[in-house]
Amino acid sequence: MSRWLNRFQPWGLLFLRVVLGASMLYHGWEKVIPENFPHGSLLSALHHSARFAASLGLPAWLGYVSALTEFVGGICLILGLFTRFFAALVAVNMLVAIFAFTIHHGYGASELPLAMLAITLMVLFSGPGKAALDRRTGLA
Repeated sequence: MSRWLNRFQPWGLLFLRVVLGASMLYHGWEKVIPENFPHGSLLSALHHSARFAASLGLPAWLGYVSALTEFVGGICLILGLFTRFFAALVAVNMLVAIFAFTIHHGYGASELPLAMLAITLMVLFSGPGKAALDRRTGLA
């Protein structure tokens, strides 16, 4: 039975990587793309993310890094491009989210970031898998 299930490990890793990337892209979209896009300032959403980070007592530049990590990292994770690099950045992003924001609201508020952290660590430690651009380009 184990040998039979082991054949599906690449598919499981692909599924985890795509779900993680889609979630990061979804959460990063609103931080990078303004609501009134294509009208208005393209950077307004990024500036809002920076102001939010500053309101938490963090340096404002971390708001830019966080938003771009979620958006660009989400795209790259879906594609399997620079997978471990972006998985490491997302792991740090989730740790900051847990300790700077959700931990004060209890476990219920921390469930999603903790689950995303677990998925991120799985992808980070396991690598991009067979169905990834990292494998095709020799980056893995």
